[in-house]
Amino acid sequence: MSPPYADFSSLMPHVQILEEEFESDDEVGRFDSQFLPICASMILQNDFPFDYFERETTRNSTQQFNPNLVLPPPNVIEAYVSDLYMEEKSKLKQELATIPNRISLTFDLWTSCTTETYICLTAHFVDADWKLNSKLLNFCVVLDTPAEMYQSPKNDILQEELKTKLGLQNGLVCDGEFFHAHCFARVFKLIVDEGLKLVSRAVCKIRESIWFVKESKSRRKNFKKCVEKVGGVDSSVHLHLDMSMSVNSTRLMLESAVKYRGVFESLRLYDDDYVLCPSAEEWKRVEKICAFLLPFSETANMINGKPPPTSNMCFLQVWKVQCVLVDTLEDEDEVIKRMAKRMMGKFKKYWDEYSVILALGVVLDPRMKFSRLAYCYSKLDPSTC
Repeated sequence: MSPPYADFSSLMPHVQILEEEFESDDEVGRFDSQFLPICASMILQNDFPFDYFERETTRNSTQQFNPNLVLPPPNVIEAYVSDLYMEEKSKLKQELATIPNRISLTFDLWTSCTTETYICLTAHFVDADWKLNSKLLNFCVVLDTPAEMYQSPKNDILQEELKTKLGLQNGLVCDGEFFHAHCFARVFKLIVDEGLKLVSRAVCKIRESIWFVKESKSRRKNFKKCVEKVGGVDSSVHLHLDMSMSVNSTRLMLESAVKYRGVFESLRLYDDDYVLCPSAEEWKRVEKICAFLLPFSETANMINGKPPPTSNMCFLQVWKVQCVLVDTLEDEDEVIKRMAKRMMGKFKKYWDEYSVILALGVVLDPRMKFSRLAYCYSKLDPSTC
């Protein structure tokens, strides 16, 4: 479906009402009602504030095009957007009431441009045209940090209360056995983090080394001199810092640092303040970690991509992750082997809880069915086939 602000024709009666309300106000005066939907559309699509058209630069620009143009005031635009929201909300309610199939609900965290954290309730459903839809139902500001939210004991209490209420209406599949499914992207990040704990010292050294170089202009100059001195370095590759919630960014950080290994070792001799250069053994291990994390990065890119993957694709990605972990358990490097063992422990907990519901998506996929499912299970654990 198109965005709610794409079609304004149904709200033209609201435009006339708003125009009449403000027509008698001398301070506001008459405004060109035909531009109200356009102004609202610009504000919604670009996240502009309601007073955007009151700003001097904006007014000067519009006056250049049409000196006689009178744009609607902020309170009129705000009222129009509010009416538009209620109109689209009513349409969504009617649509949800008519679909014959079930609805899946997810809670997601979203950070606004003002860094406020919101929790969003989203409904996922297949419409009458067999198209997968995701519609935001509600959102509210949360004061806790994401870590506090995930670990709060209130989550379990609220989950059980909601599960009980929905159970009274026979609204749950399998009596609520699969009511609360953890986000695969978050579980996947926890699995990788569990493995990286064993090499946290080497990872921290590389992270701090990149911070050291990026911290000041003089250090960047010294680093550039070392690049020229060492030679043979592809300077088109930039040093990356990782982000706390991104698996792929950690691998990119390590990979970019490995390409500058000789430069960092030269910088250690050139700058006495640089004392966090990884040892030769740590550099070698980081190279292995980059290769080890590559399949995990590919999976992370898939699950975080647009459009998001459907359940049948998630099963195959989870299966590939387990295959990589099983193979790595036989690695010659003892540290890499221990990493895989720790990650497998986290993975099994997730797999035991959700392998059945993930498998259902494969069974319903006409390209896969039971034959693909049997093959995947037999490669990992024949007893489950």
